[in-house]
Amino acid sequence: MSRPSRLQRQVLSLYRELLRAGRGKPGAEARVRAEFRQHASLPRSDVLRIEYLYRRGRRQLQLLRSGHATAMGAFVRPRGPTEESRGAGAAGTQPDNGDGPRNTFDSMGTPETTTDGR
Repeated sequence: MSRPSRLQRQVLSLYRELLRAGRGKPGAEARVRAEFRQHASLPRSDVLRIEYLYRRGRRQLQLLRSGHATAMGAFVRPRGPTEESRGAGAAGTQPDNGDGPRNTFDSMGTPETTTDGR
């Protein structure tokens, strides 16, 4: 096996630093491991993508170390099998089946509940 490149050493160092910074913060260690596993199969030749992910990881490390972060979670909620099979439309709306109130979001992102089917 060949020696790791400089970029590989930097990525491994970032991984260790993120794990250390995430100790004691709920979900941080699992999130770091999942993120690195997700991108582990990137080819070594995809240097631009690796460097982008490295910079993104550095920013996340700064946030974790800042003291303001109390936990680390995903920015988007994973879709479950029931939501995919229903074919939920745009984010923030539910399909209108005519049998009850429906949640929508106004222009400020505040939830509004309508009962007249609109």
